[in-house]
Amino acid sequence: MDEIRVLSATAILGYGFPDASFEAGLARGPHLIAADAGSCDPGPYYLGAGASFTDRTAVTRDLERMIRAGQRLGIPVVIGSAGGAGAAPHLAWLRGIVDEIAAGQGLRLRAAVIPADIDRETVLQALRDGRISALPHGPQLTAEDIHASTHLVAQMGTAPFVAALRDGADIVLAGRAYDPAVFAALPLLHGFDEGLALHMSKILECAAIAAVPGSGSDCMLGTLRRDHFVLEPLNPVRRCTPTSVAAHTLYEKSDPYHLPGPGGYLDLSDCVFTSEDERGVRVSGSRHIAQPFAVKLEGARLRGYRTVSVAGARDPYFIREIDTVIQGVRDRVADNFPDIPPDSYELLVRVYGADGCMGPLEPSPRPAGHEVGIVIEAVADSQDLADTLCGFARSTMLHFGYPGRLSTAGNLAFPYSPSDFHAGEVYEWSVHHLMATDDPAALFPITFVDYPGDPS
Repeated sequence: MDEIRVLSATAILGYGFPDASFEAGLARGPHLIAADAGSCDPGPYYLGAGASFTDRTAVTRDLERMIRAGQRLGIPVVIGSAGGAGAAPHLAWLRGIVDEIAAGQGLRLRAAVIPADIDRETVLQALRDGRISALPHGPQLTAEDIHASTHLVAQMGTAPFVAALRDGADIVLAGRAYDPAVFAALPLLHGFDEGLALHMSKILECAAIAAVPGSGSDCMLGTLRRDHFVLEPLNPVRRCTPTSVAAHTLYEKSDPYHLPGPGGYLDLSDCVFTSEDERGVRVSGSRHIAQPFAVKLEGARLRGYRTVSVAGARDPYFIREIDTVIQGVRDRVADNFPDIPPDSYELLVRVYGADGCMGPLEPSPRPAGHEVGIVIEAVADSQDLADTLCGFARSTMLHFGYPGRLSTAGNLAFPYSPSDFHAGEVYEWSVHHLMATDDPAALFPITFVDYPGDPS
């Protein structure tokens, strides 16, 4: 095999893709259809709560088309980070969708199911053995962090996927996984260069985001050869350029030359990006440097319960005094509820138009526009307490006096009634660390499920 073609359907399963783009990709004769299904970008809630951040109907739509195409072409379909966060409830959720598709279509399938959950005792033993390290700028892991986590997952690399494909899986459903692994596994099974395979896959995991104009809801084709790979979007309105592909290579990376992953890092010091034609880009020179294998651990614990109130203001005097008003509201809350320990709740106020996005990192925190958006948020040990604190802070800010105030009817404009919303459980990251392991596949046992197809 001189080349292997990989079709990336969408940036995250459930984000969708145009049927025309997908069919154009299928016409190119891909050897694999794959999609990453998750990310930790939406925050710790989804892992902690065991809930998907993608919609079931949307995921079913994408997955049904991918499975039917895989059956039509006789090629595997590979999905990683099931249900968004990739823990046991997420994997069961995605498998349930496959069950429905297979039964409804009468499909004969061999599915490999690969959980990513890791038991607490395994992590605790690794902690005792000194095999767990903090990520840069992160805290050291403690036994308390491990016990407090509702779900613990380890981010699998390519090895479990390679094993599943070697054993004849038509579809692979995996828990939390290194994003490029779902695309790189088949090339690695066929002996292609690891550096090129992983680099191509690192770009394919976001589908057509590396194109111009970019989109996470459109398809991308990667063609891997022995000394280079080519990327091209499948929608005629998009094209890849050396700049767009090189820029996306750096996506979420702090070092432009060294991209770490399980078992080593990509060295891009000698990488070259050149135009292949009007819409494609050829990439060469990517190298993989092996290191002792480690998996990234992810865990989330319950922090409390949240209530939120959204409002706006456009009085220039209120906006001028906004910092004083916020501090005055905080002081009134503390004064009005002296029996509530300060460490049992958080009262957050975000001012959009000032520093709502970056908070203390904002270089120009003073409001500059004619209006501001205000989000009052209370996080407490119970939903009732969060309701109480948010409601009191909201009413206090509504009637708070300040220099230059002309009207006493109220300082805030509320777009909704009721003005306060229960946001429910709040989770925070409790585990975000690396765990060294000698065997990259041992933590991730594979179970095969055979769908018999239509008996008629």
